[in-house]
Amino acid sequence: MLVIDDEKIILDSCRRIFTAEGFEVETVEEPGEGLERVRKAKYDVIITDWRMPGFDGLDLVDLMDKHAPDSTIIMISGFPSVDRAADAIRKGAVDYIAKPFDPDGIVSAVERAMMHKAKMVAERRASSANSPAHQGFPMPELDDKPPRNIAETVAQKVGVGKVTSPWLSVFILGILGGAYVAFGGMLAATVTFDMSAYLGVGLSKFAAGAVFSLGLMLVIIAGAELFTGNNLMVSSVMTRNITVRMMLERWGLVYGANFIGAIILALIFVFSGLWKAGGGALAASAVGTAYAKVSLSFLEALVRGIGCNWLVCLGVWMAMSSRQTIGKIFAIFFPIMAFVAIGFEHSVANMYFVPTGIFLRDWFGIAVPAGVDAGILNWGTFVLRNLVPVTIGNIIGGGVFVGMSYWSAYLQPVAGNGEST
Repeated sequence: MLVIDDEKIILDSCRRIFTAEGFEVETVEEPGEGLERVRKAKYDVIITDWRMPGFDGLDLVDLMDKHAPDSTIIMISGFPSVDRAADAIRKGAVDYIAKPFDPDGIVSAVERAMMHKAKMVAERRASSANSPAHQGFPMPELDDKPPRNIAETVAQKVGVGKVTSPWLSVFILGILGGAYVAFGGMLAATVTFDMSAYLGVGLSKFAAGAVFSLGLMLVIIAGAELFTGNNLMVSSVMTRNITVRMMLERWGLVYGANFIGAIILALIFVFSGLWKAGGGALAASAVGTAYAKVSLSFLEALVRGIGCNWLVCLGVWMAMSSRQTIGKIFAIFFPIMAFVAIGFEHSVANMYFVPTGIFLRDWFGIAVPAGVDAGILNWGTFVLRNLVPVTIGNIIGGGVFVGMSYWSAYLQPVAGNGEST
């Protein structure tokens, strides 16, 4: 085994762990030296870090896969993400492991990776022997992930990666997440503010949902942190990879950052004058939307929040199954389109919609809809009558109906033997 990492503590840990497992372990701190060793010698297993001076881990994996196609290459990282894992596997890694790791976990991961690599090598050789047209290396890992694998990824890697990432990075990504969802909301309002008069309410809602899906596409593909998607971290708590406190701390950080990002976009929309479109009809529609949201009863907002994040987290879940960007786009589009068209409530989207209505009414005197109580739209009613119940509903929809459901189906231990179903 060859271990490449610029942290001495990781090298020492791997040497101790795998020497006890019967490996002959070599360790190097310089990625260039590691690449040179791979060129000169054969290794059954190569473990390499992602972030190291002078080398991006993905480039290193790519080069090593060319020089050692039969070696089992595993990437480790203290900054894990689903997209980074997919990129590593495309480059030639067999698995992607988040730091910090426990001895049993990394040993099991290496054993599974070696078995999978052996199967891949056998398939490659059989393909080469049987058909000259199939001389390339078979890449079964590029197939879309089945639900069980997604459940394992969410519980064992994604949740752990989120709580171990630097708080400043998470905070910045959270601001971006709030802004990206607000972009979707801004686009949906702009496209549909006068559409129902011509095409009817149903098609108008469909169009709003179709374009609103931009928000989650930006979050998943460009990269950002979103509170509603992070509700899936419940799976990591259920498998005891993280604690409830760790999860709640990250939820709070991302939730606050999402609010900042959404408010930034609301201010951009208001001060840009874009609301003047249609002779001010877009502004009137925005204020009407805000009033409609704060006019819901607590129960209505709660239940609509459940339905929303059940679909949103299914969109996130299905996006994880795809290795290709186009697959992620389609996986995201339909659930997000559905929740908007149906009329469910999203807490982060409402951080944009309701403040936008408040700003337009208070600062620019946009008239309130006829027949409503003008005093109902304020920051207090926004928080108490919309944001609180919708947030609770979002947690239930994503955490219970998606995270806990798939944990129960695939990951919960069987009573009496400690094994997963």
